[in-house]
Amino acid sequence: MLNLTFGWIWITMGFLSGAVLGMGFHREGFMGGYDSWQRRLARLGHIAFFGTGFLNLAYAWTRFMASPSAVQVGSAWWWASWSLLVGAIAMPTCCLICMRWKKAKPVFALPVVSLTAGGVLMAWILIGMSMNGGG
Repeated sequence: MLNLTFGWIWITMGFLSGAVLGMGFHREGFMGGYDSWQRRLARLGHIAFFGTGFLNLAYAWTRFMASPSAVQVGSAWWWASWSLLVGAIAMPTCCLICMRWKKAKPVFALPVVSLTAGGVLMAWILIGMSMNGGG
């Protein structure tokens, strides 16, 4: 339920961040112009809300369809859940940080590693389930 709720909140954040960006997009020089570093990172952060929100919805749907029982702390499902949540929070946060401090680009390792771990864990879980006759 956590990833489902979070996913919808994050999609709503995508709408709201898009509305904020939309207030100035018509001005050619807005945030330094269309190709500026700041505006590109703002757009990436805006889209990251949607993308990572949908990833969390996909996790919730997959979990419900594959294994509707409670998740045990420390299980692969639990780690996948938290990896996707951390990555989702970290991606737009890193975009915001890097909008202001270009040299902070290495912070993107956190969301990339976290989201990749979540994807690998989900694949591992589902492959294991299908090999054991679970799908």
